[in-house]
Amino acid sequence: MAAGTAMEPMTRARAEGIAGLELETATEEFSRVVERHRPQIFRFLLSSTRDVDLAETLTQECLLKAHRNWGSFRGESSAMTWLMRIAINLQKDHWRNRRMQFWRTTRTNAVDLDEASEWLPSGESSVEQQLLARERVGQVWKAVKGLSERQRTVFLLRYVEEQELSEIARATGLSEGTVKAHLSRAVARVRTELGGKR
Repeated sequence: MAAGTAMEPMTRARAEGIAGLELETATEEFSRVVERHRPQIFRFLLSSTRDVDLAETLTQECLLKAHRNWGSFRGESSAMTWLMRIAINLQKDHWRNRRMQFWRTTRTNAVDLDEASEWLPSGESSVEQQLLARERVGQVWKAVKGLSERQRTVFLLRYVEEQELSEIARATGLSEGTVKAHLSRAVARVRTELGGKR
């Protein structure tokens, strides 16, 4: 210790004050992460489930789980990748637990194609072009519905969430080569279902 300086003793009140500031900072940081990434998580879950209520519920569960574990987030990946991994696991758990009810609930709670096409970015401006885009979106959703769970997840992360292959690999826990293979098969199947190369 240098001459003329004194260390202030750590009191319980001071320790609690420091811990309170750290907690406040962590809470603000998490709030910013939620504000930034919640729409993407919701869009992914909505694309995966085609059920607004279910997507909202799973989004809330994802964010609650992330909040509970925010202190253990190591930052080895981006917060978005971490949240997406939680969302994917929650989605898998949901379908695993409700495998028998899947077909009944999708038929009765499915998202309207017109509503879904409004969530997707579209550069078209005329009414005719918007109607054609909506029709095409309906055809794509129908084709995507027929993909395997893994192919559908990779396809949606790539083309709806516009994630890079490396991000998808981290989010799904698959190797980048496996992601490429699933994506290639998914694209080929969707193209076949749509009746052509494009």
